Formats: sequence, C-alpha cells, structure tokens
Amino acid sequence: MTPSLGARLARKKPIEKLLADSATADASHHLGRSITLFQLIMFGVGATIGTGIFFVLSEQVPVAGPAVLIAFLLAGFAAGLTALCYAEMSSMIPVSGSSYSYAYATLGEGVAFFVAACLILEYGISASAVAVGWSQYLHNLIFNISGLELPRWMLSAPLVAEGYSLSFGGDGVINLPAAFLVFLCCALLLRGSKESARTNAIMVMIKLGVLALFIAIAATSFNAGNLVPFAPNGFAGISAAAGSIFFTFVGLDAVSTAGEEVENPKRNLPLAIISALVIVTSFYMLVALMALGAQPPAEFSGQEAGLSMILQKITGSTWPAIILSAGAVISVFSVTLIVLYGQTRILFAMSRDGMLPEIFHRVNPRTMTPTANTIIVACFVATIAAFLPSAILWDLTSMGTLVAFTVVSAGVIILRYTKPEIPRGFTVPFFPFLPIISILACLYLISSLSLIVFKLTGIWLILAAILYFTYSARNSRLEKDVANLEAAA
Repeated sequence: MTPSLGARLARKKPIEKLLADSATADASHHLGRSITLFQLIMFGVGATIGTGIFFVLSEQVPVAGPAVLIAFLLAGFAAGLTALCYAEMSSMIPVSGSSYSYAYATLGEGVAFFVAACLILEYGISASAVAVGWSQYLHNLIFNISGLELPRWMLSAPLVAEGYSLSFGGDGVINLPAAFLVFLCCALLLRGSKESARTNAIMVMIKLGVLALFIAIAATSFNAGNLVPFAPNGFAGISAAAGSIFFTFVGLDAVSTAGEEVENPKRNLPLAIISALVIVTSFYMLVALMALGAQPPAEFSGQEAGLSMILQKITGSTWPAIILSAGAVISVFSVTLIVLYGQTRILFAMSRDGMLPEIFHRVNPRTMTPTANTIIVACFVATIAAFLPSAILWDLTSMGTLVAFTVVSAGVIILRYTKPEIPRGFTVPFFPFLPIISILACLYLISSLSLIVFKLTGIWLILAAILYFTYSARNSRLEKDVANLEAAA
C-alpha cells in the first residue's frame, strides 16, 4: 500500500536506525573514526574564524557603524544558545548529516529534506563566497611581496550585483584564484579525513597567531574617538548587521557533520562545539574592537583586504600587511576546507537515506572518503565562486544557517519529551527556556534579512520540492523498508 503524502512527510527515522547505519561494517559505505577532540575543536574554529573577521567588517561597519560590536554580540548570543542545543543533539545522535539527521529523527522526512536543502545552500554558497574573498588577500599578498599586479580579468566575476540583482558588466572574466582554492581543498579532502583534520589544525593555529599579532599592533593606535557616533543607523543597522554576521558561526554546524568520524563522539562533540564558540567569539570581539579603534568607520566601506590595509597604515611598512595577508590566505583555506567537508557529509547522509543517488554515499575503502561526492561538490562550488560576486551570497548563507539552528533547537525540546530515556552526553541547562529563547533569537535574525534573500531561498526550496516529490520520496529507504515488510507479509 502506497503511503499518503502526509504520511511520507511525517515519517521519522528512528534514532536506533540512525546509529545502526553509521556503524555498518560495509567499508564502501562507512566512514572511519580518526578525528581527535583537539582536531574537532579546530574544525569549529577553522570553519568560523576567517569569514567574519577578514571580510565582513568591510561589509557591515558601513551598515551598523562601530555598533557592529553589538551585532557580533547578538549573533554570538544566538549562536551560543544554539551551541548548547547542538551539544545535546550531537551527544545523542553522533552521525553525519548534522541538522538534517536530527530533523529526520524529530520532525519527520519532509522537514528533514527541506532543512537539508537549506544546509546545502548554506554550505555551498558560503564556501563560494569565502573563496571569492580569498582572491583579494592572495592578490594583496603577491603585490606586497613582489609588486606584481595580477590582471583584473582573472580576479573577479563577469557578473555584478546591483541592488541584489545580477547583470553582466564586471571587469573580470573569471575569478581564477577562487576556483583554484576550491579544487586545492578538494584534493586535500580526497586524501582522507585524518590528513585533512591534521592540516586544518596547523592552519588554525597559524591564523590565531596572525590575528593575535593584529590585535597587538592595532592596539598601539587605538583611538576611542573612532567609536563615536557609536550607532549612526540605530538599532535597525545593528539588527541588519547581526543577521548578516550570523553566517560566520556556521562552524558550529560543521563540527556536528563529523559525528561519524570523531573519537568518543558522545563526549567530544559537545566539548568541541562549546570550546569552538568561546574561542571564536573572543577573537571576533577583540579583532573588531581593535580594527574600529585603529581606523575611522567611513574607511571600511569597500575596503579590500581590510585588516591588512589597517596594519599597513599603522606601521607605514608592508611587512605586517604581508604577514596578515599570508595569515588570511591560510585562514580562508581552512574555512573553505571545512565547509566543503561539511557539505559532502550532509550529502553522504542524505544519499544513505535514499534521498539522493548512491554515488554521494559511495566511499573509497582506502581513504575512507566519499570520493565522487567530494569531486561533484567541488565542481559546483568552484563554478559559483568563479562566476558570481560575493555581495549577493552572504545573506543566503545566513538564511540557511539560521533555519538549521532553529530546527536543532526545536529538536532538543521534542526529544526531551518523546525520548527522555536516551542517554545524553550533555543536556541543555534551564530547559525548556534556553531552547525556546534560541528559536526566538534565530527567528528574529531571519526577520532582519532582506526581501530578496527570502525570494531566492523560496526559489531554491521550490526546486528542492520538485526533487523530493519526483525522486527522494519514492527512493527513501523508509519507503523501501515498508514495501519490503509488506512483501514479506
């Protein structure tokens, strides 16, 4: 008997089955556990620090003024509440798929599929946007070292964003460095999770050292007068900036995508998520404060390689800018690496559930990585990075992140009442108030995003719905399990 549409959308995948699938002995469909707690913390920091500090200040200081500091706090507060919810969910369900898998267990297949669509949007778009920004710092680094100016045709997309619409007219043909970065990360991911995690940890330590250098040098030129007027555009400007800045906390979700590859996941996943949040928020606030104190807000607008330029002005020398540009190049490499990693693991989990073709679920037994999946994702992300400008991509990433965070917070509430007996390595304090506040904070930030973001997200979800009803619903493993039981009866 074919299930009704409502039954298909509402059916849930039992947590026991999620855990059993992740423990399969089939090497061609199984990911190995090789990531340590320290490496997992570096995953969270690596996927987060970089985008928010190296790029977003030039975008959001003109929106909020020095009150961008409050915007960072608001986004960090919402992310902190959600981090606690992620910690509980990941300690219960340590599998690949992150918010998608959590939604499948709590809210049903329909919600899970559309959460996955938002996650794909979040990861794919953010990786592309970050790769576009990488070109700026790479060009700045090459120029400071050699005085060589790379041709504009290979540094920017042929399309430009005008009032959140796209048109031809850019001065570039292709953003070649951005595409190169994506394929470089792809090559590293194909070598295996253990190698990728080790390389990322090294890059994260370098980037934290470089940011600490920026804080120390910028502090020598701190001018409190640059913080006045503090909020020239009022709370509306702060709110708009907070909604856009929130995408920089995508690293929290990236940590949970490693659920099947981390050692002792019930303990290490919650610790890694909370530790990464503390490190990230501390560096965000310190760097943003020092940057604002060292440079008037008006100079942030349209400033490429902003932190590097601030150091150059302070010292009158190129060497600090060279170090910072090198740190940014390394930093953004690690962001792109982990975001691509997270994207492939979400597609892996969806494919295992029958929502996508099996090619996304096939693992190379030698490297224990989903090879074809990784290559497909890299080609998709590199194409966007090469031909689209970053201006229209940031808010789309925030939308995907906020939807995922909202669902995770709701999932914590549902499972506390429906599955209280399941062991939890961590429990959210002050339940149910903190998860409810987390949901409200995310919904508030969603409401601050621009209308065009809602329109583009709506178009994306319509395309996702077509895929679900024409392929995924009929090929779902839950659908096949029911059919097999009926045939056996």
